[in-house]
Amino acid sequence: MRVLVLGSGAKDHAMTWWLSKSCFISGLFVARGNYCTPDIAEKLEEVDPSDGESVYSACLSHAIDLVFVGTEAPLLSGVIEYLNERGIKTFGAPSKSIKLEDDKAFSRTFTDRHNIPTPRRSLFADIEQMEKYLIRHKGNEFIVKSNNISPSRETLSSSDTGKLLEYARKLMQKGPVLLEEFIPGLPITATILLDKKNYIVLPIVSEYTKRYEEDDVPTGGMGAICPVPIKEDIAEAIKERIISPTLYGMKVEQLSYRGVLTFSIIIKDNREPILVDYHVRFNDPAAQAFVPLINNDFLDILMAMNRDELSKIKLETSDDFTVAVVLASEGYPMETKTGRTVEGLTHIKRAGMTTRPLVFCGAVDADKNGLPVSTGGRAITVVGKAKSIEEANKEAYRTLEGIHMEGGWFRTDIGNRFFQN
Repeated sequence: MRVLVLGSGAKDHAMTWWLSKSCFISGLFVARGNYCTPDIAEKLEEVDPSDGESVYSACLSHAIDLVFVGTEAPLLSGVIEYLNERGIKTFGAPSKSIKLEDDKAFSRTFTDRHNIPTPRRSLFADIEQMEKYLIRHKGNEFIVKSNNISPSRETLSSSDTGKLLEYARKLMQKGPVLLEEFIPGLPITATILLDKKNYIVLPIVSEYTKRYEEDDVPTGGMGAICPVPIKEDIAEAIKERIISPTLYGMKVEQLSYRGVLTFSIIIKDNREPILVDYHVRFNDPAAQAFVPLINNDFLDILMAMNRDELSKIKLETSDDFTVAVVLASEGYPMETKTGRTVEGLTHIKRAGMTTRPLVFCGAVDADKNGLPVSTGGRAITVVGKAKSIEEANKEAYRTLEGIHMEGGWFRTDIGNRFFQN
């Protein structure tokens, strides 16, 4: 089978790498890809992944059997429908289902209708009304997020009224914002692959979404560990209270599709799972953390999904742990500096992805001399893999010591809370 992956981030590199190991692959392409993807797939730089006509033309030129979409921009642009109408098989959420993520006001009423636990929240389109609300609840911690899909899932968590309003003003330039109560607890990410009849739960991840542990600058994910050591009764509660009613609701409201659905969840008081957000795509860096632990042939899973036969797939996973650490560019996420050479990445690329730890490229591409330079905020994800979280942590950070990017930075505590007293 010949497969085209749309995307250029680290999670897209991870998915392309997983597909590249399939015994069913006869051709693998990526648009537009990044510095690392040419080692495992043909890079189609001329293709605009968010333009249906451009992608369809590439499908005809390269005899593509399946287009894989796991990232937001192509989903929002309607590429899925454009290709399906022309007989090209796809993996990804159709436009009618994207509102589970792209319209949080809708998703919250959806969860209310199906009795799914979520934080208390208010939707604001007027900054003055929001300010009055915050003044009445001064001192409480809230989370501000866009009502629509946000690049890198950037949110702000703070009890500082001024900072909350400043960030809300920025978001309101593009539409309403959601103000939610802050719920302390363990953040986890549950990712499922689903067809029209069944689903598979991939290894559970815990993501680190702040620059530092005590910080209120909005960022995307800066690290992750997988699998999360959670109790069996909590895992069962996640399925019964969140996943099952969500899939039932999608069925009765005609939102079902074949693809991926990601749940951002908080485990409150070490016993109560509360849904924070839906994502109709893979999360970054959650995907980079769980992909190395799955032994199944990914294309075999995708073909079963296309036949609505996921129930016949038994997920096979390693008994290892992974720790994924993101190297970000100077100034990320507020004023990101780009064009910085990533030293130490070239020899890792030459070694390929056959040794540990794994390095997934994100916002990095080749300059005119073929050297890796940063093109955005989150440049690379280094993934340590070992028999314990502690050893995986050490493996990831040892590798990061050999990679340098001027102004580059990363969190130094990914995984620590799971092995330190």
